[in-house]
Amino acid sequence: MTTRGVLYVHSAPRALCPHVEWAVAGVLGTRVSLDWIKQPAVPGTWRAELSWQGDPASASKLASALRGWHLLRFEVTAEPCAGAEGERYSSTPQLGIFHAVTGPHGDILIPEDRLRAAMERAARGETDLAEEVSRLLGQPWDDELETFRHAGEGAPVRWLHQVV
Repeated sequence: MTTRGVLYVHSAPRALCPHVEWAVAGVLGTRVSLDWIKQPAVPGTWRAELSWQGDPASASKLASALRGWHLLRFEVTAEPCAGAEGERYSSTPQLGIFHAVTGPHGDILIPEDRLRAAMERAARGETDLAEEVSRLLGQPWDDELETFRHAGEGAPVRWLHQVV
């Protein structure tokens, strides 16, 4: 069972770029050399994209391998496949990591228990329901990463297949 996905490194300091490649190579089991281009949204940082194919757990493994670097902004997506939903991970230095399950059309699927918990917190006056749902949908991450996404339009993409 395999799926396809994309790793978007939205911004990384130059010194971190080889470490990102090593981490990705360790997950995918093949040599990785990304095409780094300057990230105009934050001078002094670089961006890259990588399309990958591998087992459905590859997205979570990529996100785990990259999440420890505070200055890194990235997203990892995986398409749904037989036996596995799709996934999306987003990470920023300020917000940390966000994970969502996605359906066949890319929509975020929020588990029932998370919705119920948000409704209960809002009913107790601990939070605003609209803010809770916004966080469940990853809106704060989308807001922060949108500038970086646009700055990378037209960037080259390289396909890699996981070695099994």
